Amino acid sequence: MAYVVAEPCIKCKYTDCVAVCPVDCFYEGKNMLVISPDECIDCGACEPECPVNAIFEEDDLPEKWNDYIELNERLAESWPNITEVHDKPLDTADEFKDIEEKREHLSEDPPE
Repeated sequence: MAYVVAEPCIKCKYTDCVAVCPVDCFYEGKNMLVISPDECIDCGACEPECPVNAIFEEDDLPEKWNDYIELNERLAESWPNITEVHDKPLDTADEFKDIEEKREHLSEDPPE
């Protein structure tokens, strides 16, 4: 089972998880990250690194975010791979880090 990035990542995009990923399976969009299920080795190193608790093992993903399984798979195919940690999260991270319901803010565009 792969790990999945869910809704809490939107408008935050902390990249602490990228630093610990041994297989570089993270992909970057304009305002969130996703994990490629084809590349994830299910090591779990990324999950405790996420400051907004947005990463879940697929079997532990809250039901309300089940559509993020497909979303991660689909967007990982079109977004660029990210292997380097950014100096800081998005400027909106502090404002949105404690908000869980923010799907309407998701951009499926790649980073600028």
